[in-house]
Parts: sequence; structure tokens; C-alpha cells
Amino acid sequence: MIKPNENGENILETAEEREEFTGERELKVLFEDNHVIVVLKPQGVASCPDESKDKNMLDTVKEYLKVKYSKPGNVYTGLVHRLDRPTGGLMVFAKTSKAAGRLSEQMRTGDFDKRYLAVLVGTPNPESGKLVNWLKKNTVNNMVYLCTQGTDGARLASLEYRVAGKTDSLCLAEIKLHTGRSHQIRVQTAGIAHPVFGDMRYGGEKAVKGKLALWAYSLAFTHPVTGERLRFLCEPPVDERPWDRFDVSGVVNPV
Repeated sequence: MIKPNENGENILETAEEREEFTGERELKVLFEDNHVIVVLKPQGVASCPDESKDKNMLDTVKEYLKVKYSKPGNVYTGLVHRLDRPTGGLMVFAKTSKAAGRLSEQMRTGDFDKRYLAVLVGTPNPESGKLVNWLKKNTVNNMVYLCTQGTDGARLASLEYRVAGKTDSLCLAEIKLHTGRSHQIRVQTAGIAHPVFGDMRYGGEKAVKGKLALWAYSLAFTHPVTGERLRFLCEPPVDERPWDRFDVSGVVNPV
């Protein structure tokens, strides 16, 4: 169910309720109007077409809109932001070029708020803080590396984190992105020797095998036409390892 909270933000309440929003097995739609559509991206699905030619969210949303509204030809669907293929969670797409432009401007100014949950190997010290690095992507092997500011092609990456739960060997961290670089969370947390659980690409000697425990659980933005502040929440698969070791609901839906 979507309902406003005390701050006037519209909240998708729980993972259990997300199935109610569409009868389409192909796509879970959390919110839709004439201007935007908010959907749930499964892990392992690309955000947009790439050289693999695999199923992707952009084409899936386009097909959903085309069928639902019986639209012939190409259907405009604006890709506002991306999630890495192994990451699941919330995405918003624009249904008009005006909406796409205004949402992209919010991305530029920081009004577009993206938050993630991640299970990390070990526990950072301090347990809350800010990570600022320069990253460079190697387009040949699709790897991202920490680098220095003066490196050709370097891009600034910034995030905030806080530990929300701990076990002997893992922690649950809430992460707020200030920039949206490729593989950013995975590279920056690995850079402080606390890689994301299941990250065999960047985890190095501390890598723990399993499904990547990284989930885009919170998405907030100002509606591009009405000006209403919207926020959506969605839990990761809490019955799966390693999410089942933490009180994820207490973070997503605090009392």
C-alpha cells in the first residue's frame, strides 16, 4: 500500500505488499501516473540494453506501456538512472521527455535521493561516515578502480554510510549516494576492506560467496509536474541469506 507519512512523502510500505501493485508477472509496478512509473528491478537484470542483448528493464517497461495502453510503434520511456545488473531494488522511469528532463535535473542538483542497504564483510570503523574517492572505469573489462584525482578519466564518487546491525562477521549498512558512478558502492566499500557480501569481483581476499547483498531500498524525488515530494521503500528479500541475519524491517520501516 502507498500512503503518505508524517512528512507528506508517499511510502510503499513493505515487501509483502509489493505484489499487489500489478498483475503482470513480468514487471512489478509500484506507482504510475501520466508522467512517471516506479518499478522493482530484480537482481541479475540489466537496467538498459547492452551488448549482451539480455532482457533489461528499459525494454520491459516500454513493452508494458505499449501493451497496457495499446500504443503502436515506439513508446517513449526515459531512463533517468541505472542500477548495476547484480543490484535489485527501486527504479523510476519517465513517461514524457519533460518528466525525464526535470528528473535528470534533480539528479544533478541532489534533490533525487537514492538509498541502499548492503551487507558488508566485517564492520567499518567508524560505524558511520563519508567515503570520497576518485574512480576510473576500464571499459574493456567493465571494472572500476580507485585512482587519484589527476588520473585521466577519473570521476568523483561520494557516499555516506551507517551501520544498522552487526553479527560476528557481517554488518548491515545503510548507504546514501551523493554521486551515481558505476559499481560505486562495491568499489568504495571494498576500498576500506569491507566489501559487499557476495562480491567476488571486488571483494578480493575477503570476498564471501553468495548472491550480491546490495539493494536499492529507498527512492525519493519531487514529482516533475505536480511538485509533490514522493518517497518509495521496498525491502530486500529478507528470507534469503544473508539478509535473514538482520532486522531489515526495522531499518526500512522504523517505528
